[in-house]
Amino acid sequence: MSAPSFSAHETITAEQDAWANIGQLAGEYETIAAAAQRDRWVTLVCSSGLTDEETEAAIYSSAFGALTAELRRAEANHHDIENLLPRLVRARGFRDADDIAAVLHYRLVRATQRPAGSGRTRKTPRLIAGLIPEATGTMSAEFRHALTERRDLIEARADALLDTALAEGEGWTKALGNPPKDAKTTAAWQRLARTVAAYRDRYGITAATPLGAAAEDDAQKVDAARARAALDRARGLARGAGEERRPELEPVRRAL
Repeated sequence: MSAPSFSAHETITAEQDAWANIGQLAGEYETIAAAAQRDRWVTLVCSSGLTDEETEAAIYSSAFGALTAELRRAEANHHDIENLLPRLVRARGFRDADDIAAVLHYRLVRATQRPAGSGRTRKTPRLIAGLIPEATGTMSAEFRHALTERRDLIEARADALLDTALAEGEGWTKALGNPPKDAKTTAAWQRLARTVAAYRDRYGITAATPLGAAAEDDAQKVDAARARAALDRARGLARGAGEERRPELEPVRRAL
């Protein structure tokens, strides 16, 4: 398929409404990412060890989109999906599977509940505003440009929201604690606080409590875990708890 071309001027002029909602920008990012990476995921599934019949069934399954989104999340957490997916295929057969893509999605979630690596070898997940897995890998220049624009808009929006909330003393910011005094720790604190601001905007939270009511669906639960971890680490930095730790995602079991 041909990729859409989005200029910075078109993005800002024709999509002003998107600036008012990180949820909409995130939805656009994920829609573009799905199209940009589809050929790559199809190639990966084709070379994963499935039979031709199983491969076709997986690619045309209604669960294929969820599987590819999970592959993007796993890669953002530094898992080697090129080797992992074939291992998940070999781990057990699909004789009784009603939906091969759904089964692979379930296996992938179980295998990648935590970021790759441990201790000092653990790398920070590639997440936009601390929430949205970044799309990587080979893709057209047009798709890459569109994704970069959405990423920049999301992060600029999150920064602006945090700055406004702090300047106006919004109630939820009190839970973050006071910004640390040294520049390096302050930058880390602001990055974590920005994740909370982005979470609130993505899900339309206006409550005085930082994360609002309990998450309503599995996707929001994942983001809520990330926002909660960011909030806890920001509080720790505000209390002088030492250097920022590597982020860990809370394991979240998602329904097929």
